[in-house]
Amino acid sequence: MYVAIAGASGYTGAELLRILSRYKDIEINQITSRQYTGKTLKDVFPVFTKSKYENLTFKENLDLSISDIYFLCLPHEASLELVKQLYDNGKIIIDLSAAYRIKKSEVYKEYYGFEHNYPHLLEEAVYGLPEIYRDKIKTAKIVANPGCYPTATLLGLYPLIKNNLLNQNNSVIVNALSGISGAGRHLKEDFMYPESYSNVYAYNITKHRHTPEMEDVIENVSKKKISIRFTPHIIPISRGMLSTINVFIEISKKDLKELYYDTYKNEYFIRLQDRPSRVKEVIGTNFCDIYVDYDEKNKIAVITSAIDNLSKGASSQAVQNLNIILNKPENYCLENLPLFP
Repeated sequence: MYVAIAGASGYTGAELLRILSRYKDIEINQITSRQYTGKTLKDVFPVFTKSKYENLTFKENLDLSISDIYFLCLPHEASLELVKQLYDNGKIIIDLSAAYRIKKSEVYKEYYGFEHNYPHLLEEAVYGLPEIYRDKIKTAKIVANPGCYPTATLLGLYPLIKNNLLNQNNSVIVNALSGISGAGRHLKEDFMYPESYSNVYAYNITKHRHTPEMEDVIENVSKKKISIRFTPHIIPISRGMLSTINVFIEISKKDLKELYYDTYKNEYFIRLQDRPSRVKEVIGTNFCDIYVDYDEKNKIAVITSAIDNLSKGASSQAVQNLNIILNKPENYCLENLPLFP
């Protein structure tokens, strides 16, 4: 199988290259980057020196015919058009942008600033969260790889959604923390070292792009419209993400913990912890660490969910989806434990 990575010079593209360099049954035959066209992978990223693909050269544009599977690590609008072209060429696409994640086409104008011209492809696209949509991913031609915040949050909520324990009367409040790499590999004043060091702040408090993505999946699974009160924060670490979820619900602590165990007991990449989740313990892995507790006084289930935003929140989850499509074990090339300390 020949694999292409579009936008391979960004953080998610580099993470894909790191993981796929150990993948035995594929060959990466094209990588693109307009900024680094003509340069080799090791020229741009010296960390890849002596890797399998160290001399692979960045191209400016994709050839739509010479690869079998295309990973797109591009801005949303670029992916919007490219997915259509690749789909028409009969290719398998794993899109790491948000261009095909949300089924409601009208949302894109409000949250992303562009009209979605291919609503029929939104129906074809499968949301690439394996723990929920594994069976559909197996035969998908378009996999819409989830966002990092939605991955952490939806996995934290899924046992409650799956067992029909959420409805319009349950308030769901999510506070999430992300490392700076979640903003991408580009210059911005807020993310410069003097601005970000020893600093923490919330952003897009009332209208974050990932809110409709989460609500769309919840509605798709539960058939109910449930609002998420979502507040994201930037913290001064390079990678890692923690989502703290508060759900107003009446349930015993014992039943709550059993619910999560029963839901995730056969999921390799979900690790239920006996203490609140810690970002350091998932860095560089495809694991999602979840901790569940219950506030008896206030009738609130409290769930913490930790992932690496570049891995389970993006690239390693994309490889997990690839494994499903190729009928491989889902942990193939993803068995590594986190670096610690």
